[in-house]
Amino acid sequence: MNVQLPQLMKAVAISQPGGPEVLQPVVRPVPAPKPGEVLIKVAAAGVNGPDLMQRKGLYPAPAGASDLPGLEVAGDIVALGSEVKRWKTGDKVAALANGGGYAEFCAVDARQCLPVPKGIAVRDAGGLPETFFTVWSNVFMGAGLAAGETFLVHGGAGGIGTTAIQLGKVFGAKVIATDSPAERCALCRDLGADRVIDYQQEDFVEVVRQEGGANVILDIVGGPNIEKNFKAASHDCRIIQLAFAAGSKVEVNLMPVMLKRLTYTGSTLRTRPDAYKARIAQELERKVWPHIESGRIRVVTRQTFPLDAAANAHALMESAQHTGKIVLLVGGA
Repeated sequence: MNVQLPQLMKAVAISQPGGPEVLQPVVRPVPAPKPGEVLIKVAAAGVNGPDLMQRKGLYPAPAGASDLPGLEVAGDIVALGSEVKRWKTGDKVAALANGGGYAEFCAVDARQCLPVPKGIAVRDAGGLPETFFTVWSNVFMGAGLAAGETFLVHGGAGGIGTTAIQLGKVFGAKVIATDSPAERCALCRDLGADRVIDYQQEDFVEVVRQEGGANVILDIVGGPNIEKNFKAASHDCRIIQLAFAAGSKVEVNLMPVMLKRLTYTGSTLRTRPDAYKARIAQELERKVWPHIESGRIRVVTRQTFPLDAAANAHALMESAQHTGKIVLLVGGA
């Protein structure tokens, strides 16, 4: 049975494309869950790269999605749309959203919800879905990373990187991570990376070649890394481009793609079909959530901010001075 809900809620909206200062507190109507959706009273919402892109006007919300930023939340289900069978009000969930996470309430496709893992605080669960959905779908479902393969992870101390290192290790890959400075490299090592490269001190291409080349490469840097990845790759390597921190426009020699039979792919998750995201959720719950509950995979929340300080959270993320996940605390976390 649905509980009595307020009509209005606090949220953070993008007033216009621009810097972190364009994130402004607003009051919005509480969304009503559509058929197949649940309404979550948000306790925590993760901050992610796509949020920054949306704020800059580079990643608009898909048709039918909330214009509010925020692609992952955790909290209590407080209302059910029709056709929802698994969940009930009061269930604590972590969910991948198509938008609307920077708010006190968020409507989400019920199939994109996962139970908060046993032993994990709701505030930490708010930073789980986006990176785990992204890494699992790209590295395991897409690139088919297998036990015994060498997995090169760029930006190992960030949200995507900390997730990728741990997933690679728990499923039997040899993980090489790049980052800088030393403190960030230390976190990569602490999370289980077999070899950590400070890219300011070493040439990752030479190091990876000495290790036999990479079978799968996950890159968020772009720019000069694109051609370097081709050089660090083994034959039949699968290279996944998730972001372009150093730029997306480069001149590269594509001959290695042919000679080494490389696969070079890019990916965004937000616009994938809901059925595909539902499949990711099912695989995560079955194959990954038990490792989180056992402690083999750690949740790396490094800093939290109140919802109305979302601009500060974005500024920190853009500074590249953070490690792990940044989470907005909305209520009850």
